[in-house]
Amino acid sequence: MPLLILILLYRHYRNQRSGIPTNWPILGMTPSMLTNSHRIYDYATELLLHSGGTFKGKGPWFANMNPLLITNPLDVHHLLTKNFSNYPRGDTFRNIFRFLGDGLITSDGKLWEINHKVTISALKHACFQDMLETVVWNKVENGLLPILESISEHHTEVDLQDIFQRFIFDTMSKVLLDNDPECLSLDFPYNPCLKAFTKGEEALTRRAVTPQSLWKLQQLLRVGKESKLNTAGYTLNNFVYKCIAQNQNDYDNMINGEQQEGKFKFFTALMRELKDIQSDTSVHPTKFIRDVLITLMTAGKDSTASALSWFFYNLARNPTVEGKILKEIHTHFEGKVGQRWNTEELGKMVYLHGALCESLRLFSPVPFNYKSPLRPDILPSGHQVDLNTKIIISFYSMGRMKSVWGEDCMEFKPERWVSPKGGIKHEPSYKFTTFSSGPRTCVGKKMALTQLQIVSSIIIYHYHIELVEGHTVLPAGSMVLSMKHGLKVKLTKRSEMN
Repeated sequence: MPLLILILLYRHYRNQRSGIPTNWPILGMTPSMLTNSHRIYDYATELLLHSGGTFKGKGPWFANMNPLLITNPLDVHHLLTKNFSNYPRGDTFRNIFRFLGDGLITSDGKLWEINHKVTISALKHACFQDMLETVVWNKVENGLLPILESISEHHTEVDLQDIFQRFIFDTMSKVLLDNDPECLSLDFPYNPCLKAFTKGEEALTRRAVTPQSLWKLQQLLRVGKESKLNTAGYTLNNFVYKCIAQNQNDYDNMINGEQQEGKFKFFTALMRELKDIQSDTSVHPTKFIRDVLITLMTAGKDSTASALSWFFYNLARNPTVEGKILKEIHTHFEGKVGQRWNTEELGKMVYLHGALCESLRLFSPVPFNYKSPLRPDILPSGHQVDLNTKIIISFYSMGRMKSVWGEDCMEFKPERWVSPKGGIKHEPSYKFTTFSSGPRTCVGKKMALTQLQIVSSIIIYHYHIELVEGHTVLPAGSMVLSMKHGLKVKLTKRSEMN
């Protein structure tokens, strides 16, 4: 027995030096995974860098939890596009993210096809983009700018991430549910739904790195993260179902001729699309609409707030980039101060687009993607996949791989996205994976970019942002790449800098 202990300790010491976690008897690599769960994205990147971009983990013997982490773009293309039908979300993924219901993120097969058709059709409605831009600009003018003005006048520090989360929660609620919670107010009111999203995402991330038997036991006992997830689910369902009931009432009155159809409403578009296919399905309309809305809220709210937070973090660390974007704004919108800049005009700003893409490359709002095969397969890299393999695509790590982005992959270079002729340079979606790739490409990509372009340009135009000295910025351990301690900054009005 002493000899066995010495051997295990030697293996542990050797593995620590090599960067590879020790594969312990019975427990596998679980101790290392749990120990590093607070920095799981950077830990996964370290493992992948030490193992050539692909890493095969080993979970406890009783859990059937042996993940294969990948970053090879050809493997990603194979999984997400070329052999898409062989890699559904799978039961493991659905069990982890059951909190979201059966929306686009969790569903497979026929139900996913219905979700995709209904959601895409509603988002592509002729009036949707105009409504989105109106909602965003209203919130900018009546919420964001007045708050930033007050903070600037009082020379106080502020958590910019908190402001972005409130901003996006308000705009997404208004766009999807026709309900503005008004979280973005001068008194920064407490909102249980906003908090519920954060707590729910933290719990879901912990599920992903914990054996199912353990988190299901916590769920049964209602302790730890599972208790918080249960409370978060109750809070969000209350909010969403109340909004659905109000929208349903308005829709019924309109159908019965009791009121005129007024402004475009996303709920109405969803109901009409669902009505067209409902005769061919057994979908329960209220549950279906709830799942669509919760999915879009979850995917859109925190991912866009995350993207904005990391963008301004990168901007604060790269003042030269900030100067070039400011110059581009003045060039494009000279004489249009006080007007609402539309996304068609903003889309012509090549350097701003490059800076946004560069930030998304390094800090992908959705760091991981999970896949399970229906049939055994061999990836283009030569790695074998069997029925028990749980594949994790590390989008976060892909942005940090020299093999994918070159020797300067850790540098923040918007020029990476500018073509030799001065236009926007496009990269394949299986290399730049922020919006995923293949049939499951993010349906809200245009919606996210609209908010990113409007909010980033208007803030840069009016304010210079500095990071608070001594404030530590780290990724939080959640399913969306938020900042663990927020983004503490100081604001200075451009007009006061001359």
